[in-house]
Amino acid sequence: MTDKTAIITGGGAGIGRGLVLHFAGLGWRVAALDLNQQALDELGALLPADRFLAIACDVGNEPAVRNAFSKIGKWTDSAHLLVNNAGIADPVCGPLEDLTAQRWHAYIDASLTATFLCTREALPLLRAAAPASVVNMSSTRAQQSEPDTFAYAAAKGGVSALTHAMAVSLGPDIRVNAVLPGWIETGPWQAADARASARHSRRDKAQHPVGRVGTVEDIAQAVEWLAGAGFVTGQEIVVDGGMTKRMIYAQ
Repeated sequence: MTDKTAIITGGGAGIGRGLVLHFAGLGWRVAALDLNQQALDELGALLPADRFLAIACDVGNEPAVRNAFSKIGKWTDSAHLLVNNAGIADPVCGPLEDLTAQRWHAYIDASLTATFLCTREALPLLRAAAPASVVNMSSTRAQQSEPDTFAYAAAKGGVSALTHAMAVSLGPDIRVNAVLPGWIETGPWQAADARASARHSRRDKAQHPVGRVGTVEDIAQAVEWLAGAGFVTGQEIVVDGGMTKRMIYAQ
């Protein structure tokens, strides 16, 4: 066990669930925020009650975030790591002419606004633990695009830019970096009613120079490294098995 505490948004399912279990496995105390109460309850059944705090929260909503961090502040007096992982998982929002402002803002709020709000509210806890670390979950789609991903790409691009802006302003006590996942298989890490086995074709794997699709553990290991990399800040760490470096030609 350790006296370190991590706060992880979007912690109920997918990459966030993997992060919660990874850091809990390292002996950290973990607070998880997520909209999905069922997913949080499932995690709560796996983790010691005195080492895990689950809060149902819309992290893009300012009053909800303030309320959540008020609860966290009563649970712990410091936080060594904040992972801004929450976001809408499906990057495809449809043709631009059909994209409503409401749908656009849903993507922006879930990732970019949430990163701003949660980091702001976490500052007293992070400063109390200084040196502390913030890891923002961006995406390789902040650097390259596929059709009809306008809102997702904009949200993640904003997260990447916000990362270096925060790093410059919050240092030296707080380091801020971003992880940019590529194709990460999250099916086995969903809540029970949405869980699915991984199924990848030979072609899926061959698109990656490492020969496989990414796992949630790959992201957790990168976040753990950034949490302890004391001379690294303002950086974007691409975790994609080399996929974005490979030239793929039309068939």
